[in-house]
Amino acid sequence: MTPRALAATHAAAFPESEAWSAAAFSALLAQPGCRLTGDVRSFVLIRVVLDEAEVLTLATHPDHRRQGLAAAALAAALAAAATAGATRMHLEVAADNAAALALYARAGFAPTGRRRAYYRRPGAPAVDALLMARALPPDSAPHGRQVF
Repeated sequence: MTPRALAATHAAAFPESEAWSAAAFSALLAQPGCRLTGDVRSFVLIRVVLDEAEVLTLATHPDHRRQGLAAAALAAALAAAATAGATRMHLEVAADNAAALALYARAGFAPTGRRRAYYRRPGAPAVDALLMARALPPDSAPHGRQVF
């Protein structure tokens, strides 16, 4: 997956927000601890620092939603984080993103906090960010998942 392809998927997945550029993806991928799972249809970008991991973004192109791709990419990201030594994964998600909230709940994430009016929306009220986290037991890594 090239940074340009990642940026295109991100822009399609989040048309109402400021899409990440190819340069931004390239810079993130060059940072220590950043890992990318999934494919151009649906991917998760995480950063692992010591024993903590964070989902930086999860994006699924609208043409490929409801196919289990995000769940598979998230499972691979959880496995990659655990393999890298993380014991906990954190993320933030827009409070009005019902599909993502359901995905994260199925993956074992639970709410830990809220950032009021965090996501700015053009011509609409800002939306809260929900903070979520889950533990990563060392044996939670599924086998056979590809990590890029």
